[in-house]
Amino acid sequence: MEARNLAVVLYHNDPRTAQALVASLSKHCGPVNLVRNYREVRSAIARQRADVLVLDLEALDRESARANAIRDLHREFPSLCIVATHRLADDEVWTEAMNQGAADVCEPRNEQVVDAVMRECHHGAAAAA
Repeated sequence: MEARNLAVVLYHNDPRTAQALVASLSKHCGPVNLVRNYREVRSAIARQRADVLVLDLEALDRESARANAIRDLHREFPSLCIVATHRLADDEVWTEAMNQGAADVCEPRNEQVVDAVMRECHHGAAAAA
């Protein structure tokens, strides 16, 4: 799938970071839908027919939702690519997210998130071919 056709849902707790990520991703992907809380994630994925979810793990911690969030989302949306972000991801956070099915875990910096999404787009297109 070409990057311009990717529908992205983004959930990040910090409004400034979220807006910066939306601006960066919009330059490379299709529509980017910003959601304000975790309760909106599932409906946004379904409504947008999202290919990618950029998910702030720190926000999930604040909502006590992280335990199996990625695994549960993968069960409900098996083809969804989940790029998780965390400012201070240590080995434990990274391993937990990857074991649940995240495509990548990176800092919520524009270039890192865009690179992770583009990498997954490229891998997903190669796997589909």
